[in-house]
Amino acid sequence: MDQPVTRIAGGVEYTLVRKRVKNLNLRLGPGGCVRVSAPARVSGAAVDAFVASRAGWVQAARRRQQAAEAARAATPAPEPDVCLALFQAVSDRVFPRFSPVLGGEKPVIKVRDMRTRWGSCHPAKRRITLATRLALQPAQAIEYVVVHEYCHFVHPDHQAAFWALVESILPDYKARRALLKGAG
Repeated sequence: MDQPVTRIAGGVEYTLVRKRVKNLNLRLGPGGCVRVSAPARVSGAAVDAFVASRAGWVQAARRRQQAAEAARAATPAPEPDVCLALFQAVSDRVFPRFSPVLGGEKPVIKVRDMRTRWGSCHPAKRRITLATRLALQPAQAIEYVVVHEYCHFVHPDHQAAFWALVESILPDYKARRALLKGAG
């Protein structure tokens, strides 16, 4: 496809990338940079109008991003070994429920500085990776993320059966998940 082009619309500077996509996609990247992917069939003027119509959202998202970065800087996550010990203790409590699915073998728990998610599961490698900043969240939220990731060993997607399994283990999972909203 075409090379990225820098444009300005509605007071928003953005990078336009032509891709094989169906719709216009606007994303805010690190440092507040705006990137728009667009199908080749959409004119530059239509893309500009799209970006201009979302200028308010971009400004609000940049403010949220700056606030989250300031909060991260003000409260750094504990050292990885401290996080790992905390997460391993939670995992040890959750594991018995999943032991039959995992053949009695505990998954490897890893810790990483992740900015866009609280955790991830790699079933093929029997690995759960958790964000260091998760250690700063309430115990109920940490348990929710660990259970959520363990449930991916049974259901790798987020379909209804996955959420039913999460709810069977944590009936209040929605409230626990809500603790993480805005904590980004």
